[in-house]
Amino acid sequence: MKILLAHKFHHLTGGAEVFYFEVARVLKNYGHEVSFFSTESEENINTGDVAHFVPAPNYSGGLLDKLKALPSTFYSKDKKKAFAKLLDEFKPDIVHAFAIHVHLTPSILEAAKERNIPVVMSCNDYKHICPNYKIYDGTSNCELCKGGKFYNAAKKRCCKGSFSFSLASSIEAYIHEHKKVYDNLVDKYLFASEFMLNKTKEFWVNKKVQYGVLKNPFKPEEYSPNYSGDYALYFGRVIDEKGVDRIVHAAKHCDVPVKIIGDGPQLTELQNLAERENINNVEFLGSMWGDELNQVLVHSRFVIVPSLWHENFPYVIFQAFACGKPVLGSKRGGIPELVGEDRGLLFEPDNINELSDCMSKMWNSVEGCKQQGLKARSYVETEFNDKVFYEAIMSNYRSVLK
Repeated sequence: MKILLAHKFHHLTGGAEVFYFEVARVLKNYGHEVSFFSTESEENINTGDVAHFVPAPNYSGGLLDKLKALPSTFYSKDKKKAFAKLLDEFKPDIVHAFAIHVHLTPSILEAAKERNIPVVMSCNDYKHICPNYKIYDGTSNCELCKGGKFYNAAKKRCCKGSFSFSLASSIEAYIHEHKKVYDNLVDKYLFASEFMLNKTKEFWVNKKVQYGVLKNPFKPEEYSPNYSGDYALYFGRVIDEKGVDRIVHAAKHCDVPVKIIGDGPQLTELQNLAERENINNVEFLGSMWGDELNQVLVHSRFVIVPSLWHENFPYVIFQAFACGKPVLGSKRGGIPELVGEDRGLLFEPDNINELSDCMSKMWNSVEGCKQQGLKARSYVETEFNDKVFYEAIMSNYRSVLK
């Protein structure tokens, strides 16, 4: 089978890109031919496959230049034309789209439809139902745009706190709704979590579309488990919706040593908070990647995922499980589907006392953490290996092939 993968980035920026490349890896390992369509970047990864890259949106220049460029981030004739050329040359059996908004635009899917090539789309965020991708307005989870009321995004400035950016995102949503992008151009939507699938159904009550589940592939064999540790750990971006401030506040009320790995706009604020409140059991380590990160991860006792927004399927949980670490996770999004009672604990992220109590409970139960870590490692080995993923993705592909 020939599969054309379309995603706005062809280099690693986060979990969505990891998923994109992992899909390609598994498909190629099982003998399928893969091609890519993405945007140009010096950081792009050379996979050795047929690929076509188009210019990324250019936001340089003055206000007038930006306004002129804006329509092409909603719908791009140039990118549709480039995608059509690749379709005609590669002749795929199916198109698998990922995050294509703004950089590629749904216009490319029209080219596939005009050639009767089926399209599946993996949704790794909430862009298909929310102008700011997260159903989170910067302070709390928000569903005011439900029912096509996208003007609320501009009204609340929930896209990067900017009225102009929020207005543009609202207009984009209205245009895509008017053109029935989500009704007519995608044959099946794929979600890693049941939570995101069900949330989409809540927003799309009147849409007649196909839904499917496709959990992320993962290679636990690349991680060496260790079922003990000397501290609790958070690793990821230090931004508001990740809830890292909850950890710092909770640490004040317990004796659990905590290490925080990551960078972001909230880092200095949290460092100042810890110093001001004499919270001496929290250590900020800054950014770490690769082997350096894994060395800290493998010597932790458990990992904390305190997200405030409805995360889909956090990649950090897979990494923790592969290292034999149970997870203390928030009751948000797809996190409860992964953690469960036998692989960690769940807490309400707005309840600092509950988080503090859970941290103490896990810290004081060395054997309990070990047993949960063993189950976490087994879970990720059996449920997210390549064979399981391949069978799932091919089942979804076959369901739309004519």
